[in-house]
Formats: sequence, structure tokens, C-alpha cells
Amino acid sequence: MGATERLRKYGFIAGFLIVPLTLYLVFVISPYIQAFQLSLTSWNGYQRNPAYIGLENFGRLFQAEVFWQAIRNHAVILLVLPLLTIALALLFAFLLNLGGGSRGAGMKGVWGSTFYKVVFFAPQVLAVAVVGVLWKAIYRPDESGVINGALIKMGLDPVGWLTEPNLALWSLLAVMIWQAVGFYVVLFSAGMAAIPKDYFEAAALDGAGRFRLFFSITLPLLRDTIQVGWVYLGIAAFDCFALVQVLSVDAGGPDGATTVLPVEIYKTAFSYNKVGYASAMGVALFFLTITFAVLTLRVSRREKIEL
Repeated sequence: MGATERLRKYGFIAGFLIVPLTLYLVFVISPYIQAFQLSLTSWNGYQRNPAYIGLENFGRLFQAEVFWQAIRNHAVILLVLPLLTIALALLFAFLLNLGGGSRGAGMKGVWGSTFYKVVFFAPQVLAVAVVGVLWKAIYRPDESGVINGALIKMGLDPVGWLTEPNLALWSLLAVMIWQAVGFYVVLFSAGMAAIPKDYFEAAALDGAGRFRLFFSITLPLLRDTIQVGWVYLGIAAFDCFALVQVLSVDAGGPDGATTVLPVEIYKTAFSYNKVGYASAMGVALFFLTITFAVLTLRVSRREKIEL
């Protein structure tokens, strides 16, 4: 290939890449760089020439109790959200795709599986703010709340699902799992559809039951898909802004029981006008998220199984 042909070839490729790369640099990379820069200043959002203070914001951040409270909440969410969401999604996906009767070696879903897929996925199409408002009505602490109304009718005392410090975070986690599980049911269903049915039929003919089919065939061959789901859910565990903002008491309460870093970043920047300090929180959140994703991919890496 001559120099002219190579130039024409790479020029053609560059012509397609220049626009998306430019947009990515302007709207993704540039804000990150600006956040790193602002984290070294005492900018309040209005100063024309903010003063550079070095790493002082990070020193204050690591000594702040609210920061470590948010980290502890993220740790709980990071442990519970991916684990329960993936477990429930795998169970539902298996039942909907491979949990039917024995006809045809049992390679069909339960009766009405198409309808159940729509039901499971429905929360995914709702805006997060709508989900928050919906569950706020469900969790209301008086008889007008769905759950407490039922408890009161049964002669039981109402529960402060969002006002009790020991219950508030778990109540939010229940909503997060309810909203997320439908997407992963669809994701794992697509992964199961890609597994050759011959594997299941051969195992069923050898006498393997549902339990063995799931743990010996389905789970190993879905490992890459589960890995992707785990990373997505882990990143979601470092977000949670909208649900916490809408559902929790005083945006992260009571007493910081549900606070997360994105909520603290928002309050610090827009309520307290400490944009430089909020940017330091954002930088910390960035490195926490990247570290989690890299470690997860590293730990779960393995040789690809060819189907």
C-alpha cells in the first residue's frame, strides 16, 4: 500500500472519528479536568479569580465526619445492591427462560413468561424522580401510606421506614433493587438465549435437575454477563443521587443515615457555595468509582469460554 493510499485510508477513518472524539473531549474530558483544577481552589462559584490552596480541600475532606459517613453508606450499598439484584435477576431470568415444564427437555419458560418480563421491566422505564415519589407514598409514616396503612389495619404500630436511622438506608436499598432488577432480568435473559439449547437438553437427558442445570451450565456460561452487571451496579452504588434526594429526610437524613457523596457534592456546591470543596469530593468519588471498576474486572478476569 502506497503512501497516498494509506493517507486516504486513515483520512477516511479520521473523518468519521473527529466529530465524536471532539464531542467526547469537550463534554466529558474537559469537565473532568476542570473539576480537578477547581478542587485545588477555594472557589465559591462567583469569584472571577479563585485562590489556589493546593491540597487543603482534600485535607479537610478526609477529616470530615460526613465524608466518612457517606463512604460507609456507599460500602453498604456496594455490598448489598449488586449481590441481591444479580441474585434475584438470575433467578427470575432462569424461571422465565428455562424454568417451564418437562416438555421438550424442559427448555421453556414458566407459563406467562412474556407478561412477567414486561412487569419486571416496567420500573426501568419510569423516571427516577417518579420512582422516588411513588415509594415516598408507599413509605408514608401514617395510615395513608401503603405499608403502614396495612400495618395499622392489622393492629400493629406504624414504622418510620424513612425516619428511623436504622431502617432508612435499607428502605432505600429496597427501592434501588426493585427498580434495577428488571433491567438485569432482560440482560441475563439475552445471555441465556445465546447459550445453545443442546447443552441443556443433553444435561436433562442425563438426569440433571433444575438446580444442576442452573449451577453447572447457566451460571458458568453467564459469567461474563454477570461481570458486566456487577460493574454497572457497582457504579450505580456510587451514584444514588436522585433517589436519596427525593426519598430521604432532608436529603441524606435522618442524621446522615442515607447520605451519599453525590448528595453531599450537590449540597456543598449549591447550598453552601463551596464549589472548590465540592470538586474535591467529586475527585474522590471519581477515583473510588474507577478503582472499583478496575479491581472488579481484574479479580473476575478469566479465559473466555467458547460456545
